[in-house]
Amino acid sequence: MSLALIAALPFLGALLPGLLIRSGRNTCASVTFATTGLAFIGLMLHAPAVIGAGGVVTEGYEWLPQLGLNVNFMLDGLGFLFATMILGIGLLIILYARFYLSKTDPMGNFYTYLLLFQGAMVGIVLSDNILLLLIFWELTSLSSFLLIGYWKHLPEGRQGARMALTVTGMGGLAMIGGMLILGQIAGSYDLHVILEQKDLIQSSEYYLPALLLILLGAFTKSAQFPFHFWLPHAMAAPTPVSAYLHSATMVKAGLFLMARLWPVLSGTPEWFWIVGGAGLITMVLGAVIALFKDDLKALLAFSTVSHLGLITLLLGLGTEYAAAAAVFHIINHATFKAALFMTAGIVDHEAHTRNIRLLGGLRKLMPVTFTIGTIAALSMAGIPFFNGFLSKEMMLEATHDAGTWFGVVATIGAIFSVAYSFRFIFHTFMGKVRDDYPHHPHDPGFGLWISPAVLCVLVLAIGLFPDQTVGHFVDTVASAVTGTDVHVHLALWHGVTPALIMSGIAVAVGIVLLSFQRGLAPLWDRAPRPEAKAIFDAVVNNAAKGAISLTDALHDGAISRYLGILTAVIVAYAGWAFWGGEFTPGTRAMLPVGPVELVFFAILMVAVAGVTLLHRMRFLSLIVISICGLVVSMTFVQFSAPDLALTQLTVEVVTVILLLLALNYLPKETPVESRPARRVRDGVIALAAGGGVGALAFAILTRDMSLPTISDYHVANSYTGGGGNNVVNVILVDFRGFDTMGEIAVLGIAGLVIYALVEVMLHGPASRRLQNWVPEMAQARDRHPLMMVVATRLALPIALTVGVYIFLRGHNEPGGGFIAGLVVAIALLMQYMASGFAWTQARQKVAYHGLISAGVLIAVFTGIASVILGWNFLTSTSDYVQIWPLDRIHLASAASFDLGVFLTVVGAVMLALASLSRIGVRAGEGINLTPMDVDPRAESQPKNPEET
Repeated sequence: MSLALIAALPFLGALLPGLLIRSGRNTCASVTFATTGLAFIGLMLHAPAVIGAGGVVTEGYEWLPQLGLNVNFMLDGLGFLFATMILGIGLLIILYARFYLSKTDPMGNFYTYLLLFQGAMVGIVLSDNILLLLIFWELTSLSSFLLIGYWKHLPEGRQGARMALTVTGMGGLAMIGGMLILGQIAGSYDLHVILEQKDLIQSSEYYLPALLLILLGAFTKSAQFPFHFWLPHAMAAPTPVSAYLHSATMVKAGLFLMARLWPVLSGTPEWFWIVGGAGLITMVLGAVIALFKDDLKALLAFSTVSHLGLITLLLGLGTEYAAAAAVFHIINHATFKAALFMTAGIVDHEAHTRNIRLLGGLRKLMPVTFTIGTIAALSMAGIPFFNGFLSKEMMLEATHDAGTWFGVVATIGAIFSVAYSFRFIFHTFMGKVRDDYPHHPHDPGFGLWISPAVLCVLVLAIGLFPDQTVGHFVDTVASAVTGTDVHVHLALWHGVTPALIMSGIAVAVGIVLLSFQRGLAPLWDRAPRPEAKAIFDAVVNNAAKGAISLTDALHDGAISRYLGILTAVIVAYAGWAFWGGEFTPGTRAMLPVGPVELVFFAILMVAVAGVTLLHRMRFLSLIVISICGLVVSMTFVQFSAPDLALTQLTVEVVTVILLLLALNYLPKETPVESRPARRVRDGVIALAAGGGVGALAFAILTRDMSLPTISDYHVANSYTGGGGNNVVNVILVDFRGFDTMGEIAVLGIAGLVIYALVEVMLHGPASRRLQNWVPEMAQARDRHPLMMVVATRLALPIALTVGVYIFLRGHNEPGGGFIAGLVVAIALLMQYMASGFAWTQARQKVAYHGLISAGVLIAVFTGIASVILGWNFLTSTSDYVQIWPLDRIHLASAASFDLGVFLTVVGAVMLALASLSRIGVRAGEGINLTPMDVDPRAESQPKNPEET
């Protein structure tokens, strides 16, 4: 199975639970299980190549190769390990959740979030491109936010989700910077290339910044000190979420990242002290706190923090043996920790409490649960014959080899690990049966305990037969981590070694420590210590207050102030950049200024001054603005740019007409809102900005371009690459077809938004104000005069013919779909102006919504057709074709894309016109029943004008 498909299956499957929950909870869970199972089977199909032969499976697709962003996937031993945990334990969690969640819980939402999170995690471990990895990395933060906050009715659930998103999200932002630096050092963003550049990366001056930023991302995700505090608060999530996040997914992402980059980042003093030190502190701190937690899930959460620190410590030591120990403990921790969390969930589900002080004696009432929980807890304690013992021995041996102090501190962490593990067993299951349980407990049905039972079978199998079960697997994964050939011998007995002595001390002292736990608990509660949650809340609250104060100071609702600040900052920055460098005059001489240019310049200056002086008088300022547009069009003509001139001219006409319609429903004049001093200030900023832009344009236009320009490329390849002589049109429909597609989509959306806003106005509270609307400007009595009606009737077929002609010639001569669409829209606009909205609208047979949809779909399908034919999206082709009885003509496939542009433009413009005209109808404007009249208010009107 394709690696891309394995990564995509959970995302595709996430579409199903929300739909199939209507068919029942079993159907919803079964489909979710099947989706993950299919991905798991696809992964197992690669096991012979990856685990059996020690090979690497790769798969790649180009996406944005210029930016180094490719959809590349890689499956080696390390990726196989984590993908197996994510999908394998995911199957058990899906089964467990089916019976754990109550009937009131929206199961469809839960499985949707779970599959989204699962897909993001699989994407991380299979990515062979660090930019792609970053995308999946951030998706895990977002999807885990949904999972942790699943019980959104609980305040602690919402707070835990926000805390997790804040901490891991900020770490992810830092990691983005580190990954970009790493890619720049290595000269590639592909992981398989980066992993071969150890000497180059470690010798770079940017190694330490990259290392720190990447470790920030890894430490926050894997809850390493000092970012460990968010993980216990994520316990507000349902137990299936906790079990999944703590055993196989979320918190393991940081470990995966450190293991993946181990070949190029480890082996330096910086890596040793930062990674090893953080892991050692986290291991001991998490273990100490776990011992004094009364909530089962809180105890397990801090134990997870401790074991994550243990694995981080092993990766930080930088030796091949320690890396192999880390790999082995990742496997073991996933098995016993998932089982323990599910056991805690069973206890909570049956006894209705997780408080250890309210439990005890469950061994007799819940023998199956007791057996499962005991096996998993003994493995967590590192007791012989369970898999946790083996990896703990390897950890102690690795720390002993690293130095005395490492060994001593690691042993202290192991002591507390034994203590809290035995506390989980004795204080929950041992002792006398109580009569004050919140709810009388008993073993649950098969559906709840089968998942942790399967994991406990693995705990025992690996513990008793380590070399036969996972020996080769650990070697393969460790070799993938270190980039060397690693072989470790896994066995229950290696003789009397320092590690065995340290382990024996940990077990003995841990049991003694447990006997003093109840007496030490009050001292621990009273001991002064920083509370991470309180610090986090204080930081967040102060940051929020500061942000609110800053926002209130800067954002007072005046757009003129926003624009003034933005423009002033841009001008100041540009001025600083200019005066900080050296300016040399341009070498290109200015073109001669003739009388035509002087006239254009004079008209433009007068128009600009008029807009400035008359801006409060809306109608006059609009007319003056149209003069500016006309002068710009003439300038395009002067400089032989007919396409731009036609576009500018038609856009001006359409814009002025639509704005006139809109201004008809607004006050005639804009009220004075600015004081004289503010207007002077704004004038100074405007002059500075305008002067700066003008100076920049002058500086560029008076310089010769030494390098080839993009325009040279377009001119040279317009006909051969795009099949047209009109370079502007070829650029729009071929070279930059993506841009044009985005523009027509935005134009269509704008038309639909105008329609939606008008719908709200016509049927909402605003409609009452429209009924009392009185225009400020006098209305003409001959709104639909005879001469205009006749002229527009005659002009309509001519304009339509011109529009078709402009459309057909656009690929080789000035024109194209955009200009043709505007020409046709103007022709139709004139019909509405001549005979009125109601009369004209009743005679048009085409829905403008449909025109917009058809235009966008035609443009999209044109691009898809290119892909089907084996070309890149929106690639065009051309050829000479014989169409009887015409002569052979040159036809380009881009014409269909241009047709989409044409239809979208016509539909959007006409929909905007129709929407604005409906406001006038509702406001009581006269409706003519004939194509021309003298006073439409004198005509008989229908009872419901809007229906007309």
